[in-house]
Amino acid sequence: MEGKGCCVSVIEKCRPYIAMISLQFGYAGMNIITKVSLNRGMSHYVLVVYRHAFATAAVAPFALVLERKVRPKITFLVFMQILVLGLLGPVIDQNLYYAGLKLTTPTYSCAISNMLPALTFLMAVICRMEKVDFRKVRCQAKVIGTIVTVTGAMLMTLYKGQVINFFWSHYMRHPRDYTPSTATDSGGKDWFKGSILLIIATLAWSSFFILQAVTLRTYPAQLSLTSLVCFMGTLQSIAVTFVMEHNPSVWRIGWDMNLLAAAYAGIVSSGIAYYVQGVVMQRRGPVFVTAFSPLMMIIVAIMGSFILAENIYLEVIGAVLIVVGLYSVLWGKYKEKEEAETISEAIKGCSENGRMAQVKEDIEANPVETQKVEGPVVIAISVPKA
Repeated sequence: MEGKGCCVSVIEKCRPYIAMISLQFGYAGMNIITKVSLNRGMSHYVLVVYRHAFATAAVAPFALVLERKVRPKITFLVFMQILVLGLLGPVIDQNLYYAGLKLTTPTYSCAISNMLPALTFLMAVICRMEKVDFRKVRCQAKVIGTIVTVTGAMLMTLYKGQVINFFWSHYMRHPRDYTPSTATDSGGKDWFKGSILLIIATLAWSSFFILQAVTLRTYPAQLSLTSLVCFMGTLQSIAVTFVMEHNPSVWRIGWDMNLLAAAYAGIVSSGIAYYVQGVVMQRRGPVFVTAFSPLMMIIVAIMGSFILAENIYLEVIGAVLIVVGLYSVLWGKYKEKEEAETISEAIKGCSENGRMAQVKEDIEANPVETQKVEGPVVIAISVPKA
């Protein structure tokens, strides 16, 4: 029984890590599929609409059934937060991210997105969700990691370098109707424009995480919140699409890669991802949730090289800096959690010892009376002295 309890404890501790690693595989698949769809001519505005329509249809039934008894009432403040969440995530973040993805490559887009934990950490500090004490090593690690991450992202934006040839590169062929993006296709301006769009999208994404963490404090029903955000995102995306796209034919979608991209991105990258991130965020905070994004870059680089025959450039140096910086932040968060648990256990132990000492003193002072104390009920039965 003791060994079984130990295994359960280990699994419980590993669950947040397993959940976030699994999500990175889901995000990686989304980047590959949507890149092919966008290069085949699908409007990214329409893709965002269909993506969140699929997400709403997939999550809403579970929210209605599973959270019917625990779903809190929506106040005006919560409604406004949901409205802004729909604007930050589905509208701003994803439209700009898809636009940047179309102008660059999946690997490059993921690498720029690795600024997410650093930006989230900075915003968490500004919103007083993270405390910084420069006298402690863990805080120094988080700050230095943030600086290194931003430096790596800027290096990737401003420097591309030569192509790195792997042994399998000569055997890979681009998929049919797929045109890879390069720095020379439409000049360095498009690449730089794509980089700026990706950075703004990442900033909106980090803002989404911060606001989601705040909203979950007053509206802790994760499934309901996910479905409401996706629904509001769908409505807002429809309005944006009507403004930006004037050709009715862009709404046409068949049984092809466009449908697969919308369904996969909606169900996996929006519906499941928003819910899982919310659950983990309530336990570990927004900085922990965003600290696993470097894994997505590695997965996409390998998948993109094999499936799309994308080139990997010497800009990978910047990607290495991003990874080093991010895991410096993650190490600081781990030490912070470890220190908080140690302090909590020490306080708990001291309070229990103090309570028992106080009970003992009260019993000795009043041996005939029954003592009433806070906490566990303690009954003192007196025995008449001879």
